[in-house]
Amino acid sequence: MTSSGAIDLLFGGMEKLGPGSDAETLRVLQHLPDNRFDLVVDAGCGAGRQTIVLARELRTPIHAIDSHQPFLDELDRLAQQAGVRSLIHAHRMDIGAIPERFSEIDLLWSEGAAYNIGFANALKNWASALRIGGIAVVSELAWLQDNPSRAASEFFRSCYPDMRAAPENVTTARELGYTVLDTHTLPQEAWIDRYYDVLEPRARALQDHEDDAVRHLAQQVSREIEVFRTSQGSYGYVFYVLQRNLSFESSVSSCG
Repeated sequence: MTSSGAIDLLFGGMEKLGPGSDAETLRVLQHLPDNRFDLVVDAGCGAGRQTIVLARELRTPIHAIDSHQPFLDELDRLAQQAGVRSLIHAHRMDIGAIPERFSEIDLLWSEGAAYNIGFANALKNWASALRIGGIAVVSELAWLQDNPSRAASEFFRSCYPDMRAAPENVTTARELGYTVLDTHTLPQEAWIDRYYDVLEPRARALQDHEDDAVRHLAQQVSREIEVFRTSQGSYGYVFYVLQRNLSFESSVSSCG
């Protein structure tokens, strides 16, 4: 089975494909300096939990981007159920290709997806698609303590070696020409409710699957959940609320 097939088997039909919640999405959205946006892009939308929240709250078209078609199909189904299908335009494409398709974006939203192309690279890439003064809301996995547990350090050194401390990500955003308007850390319950509490029994049931790709993914997810339980809050997802305040060219030159 391909890695894509393994993902579908483990995550298929799940409402949440990562830590987060409607309440936390709304919390960040309702504290933005403006709530009128003409061009909104959700980068790495997955099955679209937060996409539907954005559509309901903003009542404006949302361009939802993901490279995995089954997730977009699930988004279509859920948006239809939620009564916001007409507001959501799905695009199967890589999040790194956003500047090739869109320009003058007013609000770029991305929950837990920037790591796919690297946090710094994502901010640099998306800056060219944002209008000056436009807002980017990006959540990123980050260290929250100076001395994380050994288990957490070893796990993320293997699966996400580019993970940085939250203040380092703030510095990176500023160096790339953004004003950091706010940060917000997801509470631990946003990892568990309807995500880990659904995913854990699925992963456990698949740990001895005959297919190598399925077995490996299930074992990795089980290990991730175990690390989370013992991490004592040493890492988490942090929302960075950013405003583009420089031209893309100036931003790049300021970073050397």
